[in-house]
Amino acid sequence: MSQRTGILAGGNWIIDHVKIIDTWPTQDSLANIVGGSDGSGGSPYNVLVDLAKMGAPIQLAGVGLVGDDSDGHKIIADCSMYRINADAMQRTTAAPTSFTDVMTVQGTGRRTFFHARGANALLQAAHFDFTKTNARIFHLGYLLLLDGLDAPSATHGTVAAEVLARAQAAGMKTSIDVVSEDSDRFPKIVLPALQHVDVCVMNEFEAGRVTGRRIRVGETLDRAELRAAMQALLDAGVRERVVVHYPEGGCALGRDGAWDEHGSVRLPADYIVGAAGAGDAFTAGTLFGWHEGLPVREWLRHGVCAAAANLSDETCTGGVGPLAECLALGERYGFRD
Repeated sequence: MSQRTGILAGGNWIIDHVKIIDTWPTQDSLANIVGGSDGSGGSPYNVLVDLAKMGAPIQLAGVGLVGDDSDGHKIIADCSMYRINADAMQRTTAAPTSFTDVMTVQGTGRRTFFHARGANALLQAAHFDFTKTNARIFHLGYLLLLDGLDAPSATHGTVAAEVLARAQAAGMKTSIDVVSEDSDRFPKIVLPALQHVDVCVMNEFEAGRVTGRRIRVGETLDRAELRAAMQALLDAGVRERVVVHYPEGGCALGRDGAWDEHGSVRLPADYIVGAAGAGDAFTAGTLFGWHEGLPVREWLRHGVCAAAANLSDETCTGGVGPLAECLALGERYGFRD
């Protein structure tokens, strides 16, 4: 590990077509589109761009599958612009680049996603060659949104678990992220992967779905249920630490029982433009702190401040800037208890 450096991120590469709407309509009614833009989407794409914009002084690389179309060309061009190694990014003519129509409500930042899986559904274990990377961390996301990797594996439970096991065998630490799907598939898809994960990053909804715990009741976070769910994820196989983020902040529970938490930034209501990508920004900050060997509370501070910066823009990565500027938001507005 000491001779390895950098972060390799793989999984969903998506172009987000963001529409800002004045209200969320009821069925058969109308909402007005008042603005919009295109941006990055998907765990590896967002995390790597966020890390680049934060000024992470480490090697960044991506692995994934895009279509041979304008959206796919934009993703490769973005990798070049942000100095993300795209040697392992592959193209296919069998499907278009994955895209998502993101409907973001003006004033609240709440968003709803309409997703076309596209080329991401064709991503397979064979697309991952860990003999050609010297990365220290391999991050994979989003589970539950990668048809080929979510498929069963005779040896590891799922293909994603097999890929993560190979990454660890190659000498890398591993992390995962999960999509907030409203289904009962979480235990079947996520639990096999946890046996080959060093750091697991989720939000409270996802952690609750994987473990069967009701972490949030209405607007209230049940802290006892949260910690019980995190312990259940460790018991399921996570090797080092579980990190969970939520609107109130983030927390981490280590296999050694160490507990850390940090409140989110107390942003004024008129600061928030869109919430798309805030979870990925938190993940980017967390991975940055982990890679650099910082105390876990600093991972969380990096995460909540990156997420806060991200809320200033309608796209998934447009609001993130240099790490010092992200951290300054916490100094300016303070943190929740």
